[in-house]
Amino acid sequence: MSVNKYNFETYLSPFTWRYGSVPMRYIHSEQHKYELWRKIWLALAKAQCKVGLVTEEEFGDLKKHEKEIDIERILEIEKETKHDVVAAIKEFAEKAKVGGGKIHLGATSMDIVDNADILRIKESLLIIEDKLQAVLSIFSKLIKKYADFPCLGYTHLQPAEPTTVGYRLAFYAQDLLNNLIQVRQVLDNIKGKGFKGAVGTSASYKTLLQGRGVSVDKFEKEVTKSLGLDPILISNQTYPRQFDFNVLSALASICSSLAKFAGDLRILQSPNFGEWSEPFGEKQVGSSAMPFKKNPIDCENICSLTRYVAKLPQVALENATLSYLERTLDDSANRRIILADSFLATDQVLMTAEKILSGLVINKNRIQFNLKQYAPFVATEAILMEAVKRGGNRQEMHEVLRNISMAAWTVIQQGHSNPMANLLKGNKLINKFLSKNKIKQFLDVNKHIGDAPKRALTLVQEIEQLKKKK
Repeated sequence: MSVNKYNFETYLSPFTWRYGSVPMRYIHSEQHKYELWRKIWLALAKAQCKVGLVTEEEFGDLKKHEKEIDIERILEIEKETKHDVVAAIKEFAEKAKVGGGKIHLGATSMDIVDNADILRIKESLLIIEDKLQAVLSIFSKLIKKYADFPCLGYTHLQPAEPTTVGYRLAFYAQDLLNNLIQVRQVLDNIKGKGFKGAVGTSASYKTLLQGRGVSVDKFEKEVTKSLGLDPILISNQTYPRQFDFNVLSALASICSSLAKFAGDLRILQSPNFGEWSEPFGEKQVGSSAMPFKKNPIDCENICSLTRYVAKLPQVALENATLSYLERTLDDSANRRIILADSFLATDQVLMTAEKILSGLVINKNRIQFNLKQYAPFVATEAILMEAVKRGGNRQEMHEVLRNISMAAWTVIQQGHSNPMANLLKGNKLINKFLSKNKIKQFLDVNKHIGDAPKRALTLVQEIEQLKKKK
């Protein structure tokens, strides 16, 4: 690896500067990685100092130089050693000349790397958790505001029965609420490798601790507790790689929820629907060629990034499957990419979703227009049932209602208002069983939203309760 400063003359990942927040980028930076490695070496040395394996002077020297990290020097050494952890040990020892000879005592590389990775994963998940809660809070406010505001439902992208804006929003929020639960479960369940040596047996530590009056298990728990980790009971050279799969699956699930929301919003923003839209800046440009365009670029950005995240759990699953016996390097190179990329992409998606929701445009006039155009068709089922209950022939009534519906569709397709209400009220066979006032009642969309408002508001309560449990 070159130690030259990076600039725009070499490849830079979009996650280096375009996608993800500064805190998330820092967690997955080389600087933070080496900081965690140093932290772990210090925690190990401190515990070894207590049992007499490291002197107070040696530990003090390591502590004194803990923050002095020269990454360029590490990379220079790595060119010779071809081993990143050994290079970092040597660079640390160059600074800490008194305690340097005790760095990494009894450890194998993955005692350091894997525990650092779990720390980074936990830090990253906490950011994701906070942003999920922020997005859910905005959803809650919007659900409350629009819980009983009727809108046309769409199945197969065709007009269907009415629902409410709040109820539709609650569908997305419910998925995200489940995602929040999943993230917390992952946080509760993932554990560090601990300090178990080359193949997970703790043989090296048992040898070092012999006659020191402390068990390997107690020693390991003391070190991991100081790091804020719980050690896994059984490991090989690495922690179980299924942890990575669980983490990336949780991130992919969040992305799936937000991709569904963004995809639906793209449909609703299209002029033929025109009901919702993402915010559009005063000086924002939709197209270099077509000045009139108001493209849903933020939603498209979400849909694009989430498709990428959706593919990465498969890589993590294969890592768990294909790491033969006690360990191979089948996972090593791709883990440098998939963990950081998954978190940074999900981080960006949550930020974009929060931006969209904060400025979400709900076009009430267009919603009401679409309802007026298409909701009358919904009344046909209720009219059919009521007419049959009052003595009508089901097949005859169905044919009459079908003919009226087709006639109304033809008028709509010609660009006119829906004549359905007048056609229903003026039909002699229908009037034989239902009064015009009764037909008017069936045409009232507010009578056809069921308990959608109540259930949407119940979800808001569940969101608030879960947030309190943090």
